Amino acid sequence: MRSLLQPLILLALLVPQLLSATPVSALESTVFQSPRDRVSLISSADRYQPGKPLTIALRFRTQPAWNIYWHNPGDAGTPPRLKLTVSGGGSAGPIQWPTPARQPEDGIMTYGYTGEAVLPLDITTGSAGGKLTLSAHASWLICQRICVPEKADFTLTLPEGPATPSLEAPLIAAALARQPGPSPFTATITPQPTLLLSGDGLSPRTVQDAWFFPDQWGPIDMSAPQRLKVAPGQVELTLTKGSNWTPNTPLSGVLVLRDPMGGESNLAITASPAIAPTATLGWGLLLSAFAGGLILNLMPCVFPILAMKAMALARMGGARRAEVRSEAGFYTLGVIISFAALGGVLALARALGGDQGWGFQFQQPIFVALMAALMLAVALNLLGVFEFSARFWTPHQSGKVGSFLTGLLAVLLATPCTAPFMAVAIAAALQAPAPKAALIFVSLGLGMAAPYALLALAPGLAKFLPRPGPWMALLRRALALPMLAAMIWLIWVESEQVSPVGLAFAIILLAALALGLLALRRFQHGGSAAHLTRDTGLAAIFIAFTLLQIASHPATRAPDQATSFSEARLASLRAAGTPVFVDMTAAWCVTCLVNERVALEPDRIKQAFAARNIAYLKGDWTTQNPQITEFLHAHGRDGVPLYVFYPPRNGTPIVLPQILTPSLVLNQIGQTKF
Repeated sequence: MRSLLQPLILLALLVPQLLSATPVSALESTVFQSPRDRVSLISSADRYQPGKPLTIALRFRTQPAWNIYWHNPGDAGTPPRLKLTVSGGGSAGPIQWPTPARQPEDGIMTYGYTGEAVLPLDITTGSAGGKLTLSAHASWLICQRICVPEKADFTLTLPEGPATPSLEAPLIAAALARQPGPSPFTATITPQPTLLLSGDGLSPRTVQDAWFFPDQWGPIDMSAPQRLKVAPGQVELTLTKGSNWTPNTPLSGVLVLRDPMGGESNLAITASPAIAPTATLGWGLLLSAFAGGLILNLMPCVFPILAMKAMALARMGGARRAEVRSEAGFYTLGVIISFAALGGVLALARALGGDQGWGFQFQQPIFVALMAALMLAVALNLLGVFEFSARFWTPHQSGKVGSFLTGLLAVLLATPCTAPFMAVAIAAALQAPAPKAALIFVSLGLGMAAPYALLALAPGLAKFLPRPGPWMALLRRALALPMLAAMIWLIWVESEQVSPVGLAFAIILLAALALGLLALRRFQHGGSAAHLTRDTGLAAIFIAFTLLQIASHPATRAPDQATSFSEARLASLRAAGTPVFVDMTAAWCVTCLVNERVALEPDRIKQAFAARNIAYLKGDWTTQNPQITEFLHAHGRDGVPLYVFYPPRNGTPIVLPQILTPSLVLNQIGQTKF
C-alpha cells in the first residue's frame, strides 16, 4: 500500500510546480496551404523586448519531390521573396539563406530545398513597447517537373515581455546552423577555372567530397561534374566555364566539404584570381590593341568623321616635308591623348563604383545633343556660311592646333563601337595598373592614327597625294554632307534617349546654335561687335536652357516584351532547352545598326530563326543599363556590339564576330545540332 502512495504523493507535490512554470508555446502565423506545400511565418521567441533583436523565419513544409529555391536558383527557378513590415518603427534584415541542396533534373542543375525548409531573418524592434505586429507578403516558386508560382500574406503578433524560446525555436536554430560560415582557408580561382583551397587541416582524411555553389548564375556550368583532388594542405576542385565566365575575376559562393564520416562544413568563400590580370600584359596584348585601333579605321563607326579624315589628307598633298610631319604628328598626338583621356575617365568611373563601358559618353543625352550641334557647326563652316579666325579651329584648318583637335574629335566620335581585337585590349586595360593601362590605350591610339603617323615618319609619301587646288573648295562643300548626315544620325540617337519634349528642345538647341553662327557671319561681313555680343549671348542662354530641358526629359518608352533582353528571360529560355540569339546593341553604334540591317533583319535570316525555333533577345545599351553592362563584362567586353548564340539543350554559348554577314549567321546556326 505504501508503495502505491509514494508515487501519488510525489505527483501531488510536482503538479503545483508544473502549473506555475512558464510553458513553451508555439508562435506561428496562420498557415498558407496548397496541394504542394504548407507555409507560415514563425518566431524564435514567444515574446519580445523593445529595442532587442528577434529572429523570425519563413517556414516551408513541401510535399515529397516538390522544392523551392536558394537565392541563386541555378539553371531555372526563382528564389522566395519576402516583404516585411515591422510595427513600432522596427526593421527587417535580409534572409539568411541556409546552404541548399543540389537538385539535378533533365540535364540542368538547380539549388534549393525540399521537405522542411526554414529561411530565417533578423528583426530590429522599436523602443515604443506594446504589441509587436509583423506583416509579411511572400511570393515563391514551387516545382516538381512543373512550376507553380504561389504567394500569401502573413501576420504574426508578439506580446511584450521576457523572451522565452518558442516551440519553433529549434527549427530556426537548425536553419542558422546550416548557414555558411567564414572559411579558415585561402581560396583562389584559376582561369581554367579550378578552385584551389589551401590551409592546415585539409587532407584526404578530412575531405572525402566537395562541391561549390556560386552566388550568381553564369560563371560556371552548374550541371557539369566538379572533379575533386585532395592533397595534404590543399583541395583542388575543377569546374567548367559557364556562359558568364570572366577570367581574372573573383568568384564567390558556398563551398561544402564532406568528411569520411558524413559530416559537412559549409564555408562562405570569395576566391581571388590565382593569376593577376597584370601578369598577362605583354607584346601580344599591345599588338592586339594596335591592330584593334588600326581596324577601327575600317569600321562603320568612322562614317561621321569621313570629312575630317579626307580634309586632313587633302591638305597634306604638295605640302613641305616639315609641314607634313608636323601636322601628321599632331593629329597622331590628338588621337593618342583622346584615347588615353577616355580610358582614364572610364577607369576613374569604375574605381568610384560606376559600371560604365566603352562608348559611355554616348549614353548621355546632353553629350549626344552637343555632338549634333558640333556636327552642324562643322557642316556650316565647310559650306562657307561662316569662317573662324586664325585663333579658332575648324576641321579643314591647317596647322598644329587644327590637326591636334581633329585627332581629338575623331576619336570622340569614332569609338562608340569596338573593333575586333579592341574588346580584349580595353578589358585588360581597365583591370591593369595605370602605367600598363596607359600603354594599352597608347597602342590603340597609335593603331587608329597609323595612316597619318606613317606620313609623320615618312613625309615623302605625301607626294603621292593630289596637290591642293580649286578642287579642294568643291571637296570642302561636298564633305559637308557626311557631317549633316552625322548630325541627323545623332538627333535620331537623341530621339531614342529622350521623350518627344526632350527631342524638341534638342532641335531648338540646333536652331539657337545656327542663329549664333549667323550672327558671327554678319560680324565677319561688317556687322557691329555689339550686335554680335547680343546675338551670341542670347544663343548661349537658349543653348544652356535647352540642355537643362534635355536632361529633364528622359525617354519613357516601354521595351518590347517579346524580344527585350533580361537575365531572367535568358535563363528561362535556356532552362527550357530553347536556342537563343542575343544581340547587344545601341542606337549610337553604327556598326551595330549596319550588322542588324545587313545580317539580322533580312527575311531569310528571320525564316531560319523561326524554322529552328531560335529565340531572339535584343539588349539596348543606348542608355545606361546595369544588367546589359554586367552581361558585357561577363563576356570580356566593355562595349557593343556583342552577339552570343546559345545552342539548344544548354549547349556551350558561342560568341560571334563583331562584323556579321548573312552567311556567317546562317553557317553558325547551320552547324548546330537541333
